Amino acid sequence: MTTTLTTPGLSRSLNGSAATVARLFDHYSPHATAWDELFTRGGDPHGHCSKLVERLGQLFLKEFHARRGSADMAFVNQGITFSVYSDRRGTEKIFPFDLIPRMIPAKEWADLEKGLVQRIRALNLFLHDVYNEQRILKEKVVPEDLVLGSKGFRKEMIGFTPPGGVYIHICGTDLIRDADGQFLVLEDNGRTPSGVSYVLENRAVMKKVFPQLFADIRVRRVEDYPQRLREALSSVTCHAANTPPNVVVLSPGQYNSAYFEHSFLARHMGVEMVFGPDLFVQDDTVYLKTTRGPQKVDVIYRRLDDDFLDPEAFRPDSLLGVPGLFKAYRAGNVTLANAVGTGVADDKAVYPYTEEMVRFYLNEEPLLKNVPTYICARPTDLKYTLDHLEELVVKAVNESGGYGMLMGPSSTAPQRAEFAAKIKENPRNYIAQPVVTLSTCPTWTDEGTAPRHVDLRPYIISGKTTWVLPGGLTRTALTKGSLVVNSSQGGGSKDTWVVD
Repeated sequence: MTTTLTTPGLSRSLNGSAATVARLFDHYSPHATAWDELFTRGGDPHGHCSKLVERLGQLFLKEFHARRGSADMAFVNQGITFSVYSDRRGTEKIFPFDLIPRMIPAKEWADLEKGLVQRIRALNLFLHDVYNEQRILKEKVVPEDLVLGSKGFRKEMIGFTPPGGVYIHICGTDLIRDADGQFLVLEDNGRTPSGVSYVLENRAVMKKVFPQLFADIRVRRVEDYPQRLREALSSVTCHAANTPPNVVVLSPGQYNSAYFEHSFLARHMGVEMVFGPDLFVQDDTVYLKTTRGPQKVDVIYRRLDDDFLDPEAFRPDSLLGVPGLFKAYRAGNVTLANAVGTGVADDKAVYPYTEEMVRFYLNEEPLLKNVPTYICARPTDLKYTLDHLEELVVKAVNESGGYGMLMGPSSTAPQRAEFAAKIKENPRNYIAQPVVTLSTCPTWTDEGTAPRHVDLRPYIISGKTTWVLPGGLTRTALTKGSLVVNSSQGGGSKDTWVVD
């Protein structure tokens, strides 16, 4: 099923003289309590946003609508889609895209970048530790039962260090900004983070629709991501240095929700996208079947979960993986990105300890703070959570995409009762957090330009060095008052501009 960005409310707003006099920000009012990404609470643009607000503010609604139509057609023609498994009306959807960008000044971005690099260093050291010496568990900095009992912990990785010593090659860390403008880490996505293809396509569409804006405002590039990713993956391989390593993208197939992204990244990295049956293992070496005969594979950017990678090592019923792949991996003959077992680092019940990981491994104070979190596996946190369900956001630790979550303030009594029963049955599977009023950004809606809540997912690439994509994916809650930004829950996205 294909959806478009056409907004029926716009045709109503253009009736009569409004079509000729109404401009994009004429009736915009920032959110009463949230931090606005473009405007101060007094209604003036932030200093780094003034030129953008001036340029976009000159647009009549009719002209803005025409540009939205052009952007919509670009997404349709390029087949930029995602899938929603729970939507019975159809699978493929066009990712809703808002033309008003989110801006981050260079100084603020520099601070974020340092914090993200620090965090990924600590997470990689944590993974190496828990699969080897387990110092952080022995010294009781992180509870042993939380780590060893995590669904993402893979005992098969104990005693093994991946090629290059990197576990999380690609991380998508979700950030939110609170009412005071401070960025907080909501979670780390260290298994198979998705969404970066929308960052690149959003920028391409914006350049087509607003070419003059990019001539007037210095916006940092995002187009280098595929090349940076390939270079990082190539840097952590045992392959002989005199020839380029053979990198492939392993996809579960066209029914995966991020299939568009798999093909997009393979194409832009200049590598093959493959499925499980395209690969085979012989003498602990992975090969790609080609018309020219077998070709050795050195690096696999895998976009399927641990369970499905190798039917001989994990789920025997998997038809998506490659028999013998994990054995070849343990032999050091192929690099898997991300490494097997990284899920323990983005377990939502382990996440609250990330700040302690920074102190433990790096002897530094964390530059980025977590959202305060109640771990229901702790008796005191469990009691507090059950007593305050109507005030908290409760999350299942192994769910993503906005699933398995209770938004306490907007929940009903039966929903809270249902969640309370689930939490009591399996406390380890739940955490709770106070409601943080996410920052807002002007967004086009059926009623005109209005504040909508946003988050930010920067992408961090680690090989021999670490690089952070300038900006990232700004996800937008398109429903008024909603704090859920996930595309699977009806959210959209914006282009994110880091400006000098």
